[in-house]
Amino acid sequence: MLNDLFSSVLSTSTASSFSVEGFFICTAASLVLGVSIAVLYMFRSTYSKSFVVTLALLPAIVQLVIMLVNGNLGTGVAVMGAFSLVRFRSVPGSAKEIASIFLAMAVGLATGMGYLAAAAVFVVILGCANLVFSLTSFGDAAKGAKELRITIPESLDYNDVFDDLFQQYTASCKLTEVRTCNMGSLFKLTYQIVLRDPKSEKELIDALRCRNGNLEIFCGHPAFGKEEL
Repeated sequence: MLNDLFSSVLSTSTASSFSVEGFFICTAASLVLGVSIAVLYMFRSTYSKSFVVTLALLPAIVQLVIMLVNGNLGTGVAVMGAFSLVRFRSVPGSAKEIASIFLAMAVGLATGMGYLAAAAVFVVILGCANLVFSLTSFGDAAKGAKELRITIPESLDYNDVFDDLFQQYTASCKLTEVRTCNMGSLFKLTYQIVLRDPKSEKELIDALRCRNGNLEIFCGHPAFGKEEL
């Protein structure tokens, strides 16, 4: 019974053609699953309408390509070469955006070969996993984790000028970046820290201000450098 459920709805008698009925069934399934993927992506995410619409349409696009090249190796290689050009016309996205695109393409591959049940079950499984990971603390940064950026004059030795403060207020501290600015008269230091007590953030900043001459200080959630698709 399960084997029949996960079998292809397309006829395998000829690999170079497909029925009109099969085409419309696969396209409808691709659009429904594409919308489902888009809805999953929108859950607890910032997004643009153009990207969400693209996610909804991508499975149907990939499905048509797979149906057209099914059984033709040369055409398939040519299409893969054309798809590779898209990579160089797109800026890097977040991990979730890239995963959503790969999911949409995988679903398009499955529906293009007629495995509609397998595609639907896969989307349901991935959707449930996404909800579980989003609603739990899985993958969250350590409690009290912050990115701290401090501007100091060049006269200060940044190697140990704040060591006593970090020992007092943080459970861990790591200097990750040093940059010069203002024609070399200032240093900008970037630290990854974990506060002993999240409520002590203001006390730490006030103490740092007394050391750095009241120059600019930034303390916030760790940044991971994301560009929009």
